[in-house]
Amino acid sequence: MAESRFLLRNGYVIDTDPAPVVRPGTDVLIEGDRIIEVGPGLSADGATVIDATDRIVLPGFVDTHRHLWQTAVRAGAADLDLGAYMGLVLGQYGPRFRPQDIHAATLVGALDALDAGITTLIDYSHALHTPEHADAAIDALHTSGLRTVFGYGFPFHGDQHPADIRRIRSERLSDDQALVTMSLAPAGPSFSPIETVTADWHLADDLGLPLTIHVSSGPVAARPITALRENGLLRGNTLYVHGNSLDDDELKLIAESGGTASVTPATEAQMRVGAPVAGRLRSAGVTVGLGVDAVSSLPGDMFSVMRAALLASQIADNPPLTVGDVLKMATLDGAAALGLADRTGSLRPGKQADVILLRLNDLNMLTTERDPIAAVVTAANPDNVDTVLVAGQVVKANGKLLHGDLTQAVRSLRATAATVNDH
Repeated sequence: MAESRFLLRNGYVIDTDPAPVVRPGTDVLIEGDRIIEVGPGLSADGATVIDATDRIVLPGFVDTHRHLWQTAVRAGAADLDLGAYMGLVLGQYGPRFRPQDIHAATLVGALDALDAGITTLIDYSHALHTPEHADAAIDALHTSGLRTVFGYGFPFHGDQHPADIRRIRSERLSDDQALVTMSLAPAGPSFSPIETVTADWHLADDLGLPLTIHVSSGPVAARPITALRENGLLRGNTLYVHGNSLDDDELKLIAESGGTASVTPATEAQMRVGAPVAGRLRSAGVTVGLGVDAVSSLPGDMFSVMRAALLASQIADNPPLTVGDVLKMATLDGAAALGLADRTGSLRPGKQADVILLRLNDLNMLTTERDPIAAVVTAANPDNVDTVLVAGQVVKANGKLLHGDLTQAVRSLRATAATVNDH
């Protein structure tokens, strides 16, 4: 079977490597799952041509932290701070999820991300009460077509499953080059005794898995990064989420170790977990990506997160982030934070073709071609996402998701929401 070829013709191309730059009247040639060439006037040579006139063409967004299972309780915690959110969403809703509920919420959450131009996402899945829950989540991710890192997490109230983590790693997610890969998402030193943390880190090492953890000053360890260093657990393959309350010297330790960070500025503001931290992390030398986090409280699109990051920086940082900084955090820096910069996050030839097209002729985007980077960060919204490709596969075209089971997915999610809330 011949590989598919696509030519995205005559777009306002934004690449992000090494920094965001706009190239009007530019083509992108895709063959199979790879970007082959970027430039003006490329030959179609048998390729399917997608007219990108009046379109911004850019790398797909990278969401470095989300709990997809919470799609079933969307808008259920909008007025809650962190403590109340943990009590309700993690403590009450989470244990009610059956495997089929995890599948329904994960699938629709992944499709919602694709619909909004997010082509890569890490799913910090921490409502996995049985092996069947884990299988349901992974099945949904494979079905969705989204590039995903599945973060095997531990329930807020429930047992850990090291044997099942080993099973998933050996039987289901052993290929680190696949579209769906794996990480370990334990509670970490801020929330667990160091004996538990040591066991979790050794499990990750044994299985060759990267780590992703929520991190803050306390409640168990006031200086969690120092605790990791003192116990020989500080290493580079760790994604630290939040960190708003950490001291600057703790952030320096993350940078020196080669660790990366995810900030979720909208959720961090809504749950009132501390002052914005993206600027401090970047100043410390840490690679920082953006995350949606909890759709139980906030929207699930990267446009909202980029604007939250920009506004938070304008309040907290001197100098503040630029629109170019923010767009890079939402693309290439996010990919680097997840260890995926070799395959996504920019339009460099040779990378996999995770590409989105935004309409410039929609009412909210008119006249923004004078600065397409600012347009993406400050003006665009999910309704402007016209076309989405993941690894060269078109998953959205002409503003519509190409998913045959979308009606059934929606029906299943509504049933799950009714079940979870009917207590």
